[in-house]
Amino acid sequence: MIDLKNIGQKQADLLRDAYLNKKVAHSYLFVDPMQKKGINTAYWLACLFNCVGEDKPDGTCNNCQRILDGNHPDVFLVKLEGKQTLSIDQIRPLKEELAKSPVEGNRRFFIIENAEKLTLAASNALLNLLEEPVAPVVTILITNNENQILPTVKSRTQILNFSDEKIDSKRAQLLEYGLTDEEIDDLGDTSKLEEESKYLFQELLERNDLALVRVNQISSLATKPASQKFVFYQLKTLAMKSLEAGQKLRESASLLELLMTCDKMRASNVSFHNTLDYLVLSFER
Repeated sequence: MIDLKNIGQKQADLLRDAYLNKKVAHSYLFVDPMQKKGINTAYWLACLFNCVGEDKPDGTCNNCQRILDGNHPDVFLVKLEGKQTLSIDQIRPLKEELAKSPVEGNRRFFIIENAEKLTLAASNALLNLLEEPVAPVVTILITNNENQILPTVKSRTQILNFSDEKIDSKRAQLLEYGLTDEEIDDLGDTSKLEEESKYLFQELLERNDLALVRVNQISSLATKPASQKFVFYQLKTLAMKSLEAGQKLRESASLLELLMTCDKMRASNVSFHNTLDYLVLSFER
C-alpha cells in the first residue's frame, strides 16, 4: 500500500524544487535498498503534478486517490507480478503509451518497480523509450541494486539515492539476493532454518554423509519459495564468511561456485529438494 507520509524527505524536497522551477527530468533512477520509500516517493511526485487540493499533494483529493488506487489514466506501474524477471512484453506496451498525450494532467508517469530484474531485452527496449520521449512523460525506475541496472539505461536517468536512510541490513541483503519485500515478510521466524543451514554447511565442508539426511530435514521445513530462497542465501553467506576468514579456502570457493550453479537451476524451475541434492552430491565428488 502506498503511504505518502513514508517518503524520502530529502528526495521529495529536491523533486518539489524541480517541479516549482519546471525542471523535472524525464527519467529518474531511485536507488533505495528497501524500495518502499522509493515507490512512495514516485507516487508522491505523480500526485504532486495532479493534486487539486491546496496543500499539494494532499493524498485525499479525487486525483490523488485515483493515483494511489491505480486508477488514473496518466500513471502506469510495471512490477514483477510473481515472476522472476521483468520481461520485454511488460515494457513494449509503454512504447505505445509513450506516444500518447496526457489524458488529464500535463505529464504521464511510468513507474517501474524492481528495475534490477529487467532482462537485457527489456532494458534495451526501455533504453529506446528513454532516448526518444515523444509525449511529456516522467519515467521512474526503482531499484535496490544500482549495479544491476544497464549502464546505458542508468546514464539516461537522474539518480536519487535513498541509501542514506537507516535500514535493516539483513533485510537489505535479502533484497539484494533477490527476495521481494513480500517474501521477506512471509519468512517469519528463521532461526530454525538458519540453524539447519549452518549444520548442512558444516557437514558439506566435512564431507559428512549426514548432509543428504540434512537435505530431507531442510526440505520439510522450507516449504515456501521464500524460505527456500532463504536457505540458499544462508549457505552462500556462510561460504563467503568462510572465505573472508581464510578458512578451508578451496572447499569454500568450490561450494560457492556450486551455489551459483544452484541459483541458475532454481531460475530454471528445478525443485528445491533436487537442487539441494545436486549441491551435496556434486560437492562430495
